[in-house]
Amino acid sequence: MEYSPILLFVFNRPDHVRRTIAALQRNTLAAESVLYIYSDAARTPEQKESVNEVRKYIHSINGFKEIHIIERKGNWGLARNIIDGVTTKVKEYGKVIVLEDDLVTAPYFLKFMNDALDIYKDEEKVGHIQGCDFTQDTSLPDTFLIKWTGSWGWATWERAWKYFNPDGKVLLEELEKRNLTYTFDFNGRYGFTRMLRRQIEGKNNSWAIRWNASLFLNDILSLNVGKSLVQNEGFDGSGTNCGGGGLYSSNLFMDRIEVKRIIPAIENKEARQAYVRYYARTNSFMAKAIRRIKRTLKGDFGR
Repeated sequence: MEYSPILLFVFNRPDHVRRTIAALQRNTLAAESVLYIYSDAARTPEQKESVNEVRKYIHSINGFKEIHIIERKGNWGLARNIIDGVTTKVKEYGKVIVLEDDLVTAPYFLKFMNDALDIYKDEEKVGHIQGCDFTQDTSLPDTFLIKWTGSWGWATWERAWKYFNPDGKVLLEELEKRNLTYTFDFNGRYGFTRMLRRQIEGKNNSWAIRWNASLFLNDILSLNVGKSLVQNEGFDGSGTNCGGGGLYSSNLFMDRIEVKRIIPAIENKEARQAYVRYYARTNSFMAKAIRRIKRTLKGDFGR
């Protein structure tokens, strides 16, 4: 098998980057994988020192088949950086694995992603692979298909990325025209539509909500895991879009997850209901209020 390249997007968090790289180096396929690191430039003078520390570190790493470092001259922002990196490399390789600088992977993460990319390469109904589970719902099977895309440790193919539409306004209009916002929001339990609307208004610059909507509107599924191979450590207030509270905590599964082709390629309705339950439990007014109080008492004033 020709293993997929890994695209890693880093900015100004050297400690997070070190943990992300260390975990990747422990992956069973690291030495056989090509790693592309996209380093964004500082937005402000205050960020230059930490950006330079990240850049010095990434030039010192080893443990991969090849390492290519792309240092942006200006500040691109995460969305532009990811869209450009994925578009360029998926065209070159036909497939990519994508990580950000606050994600810690289990030792068999790369194995799982490459197996899934190979097994589902010709399945047009599947366009995304997600390696993180934050629901911690024990009813979920090891792998399942769902009409939703997560962005914490994911992979795709060129044939699927062609559906990506960067125009949030067009995506929102189509969701509303087809009366799909309720389903898109997991039966109204989470505000993905609101997130898309805020992207249109310039209040966030999320590439992920546009990718989610793009595949959703084309009735394309994601292969997800019921045991997490990725842990997001960015909910410590250090990231642009990540507040505190431990809302999306996950436990790393340290063994292999076997990839079996799911036939027919249709959404797992029980898995969708597990997500509905999760968002109903964590996104209610009372749940939000309790989290905010707990974080405030701890001195965590993140979102």
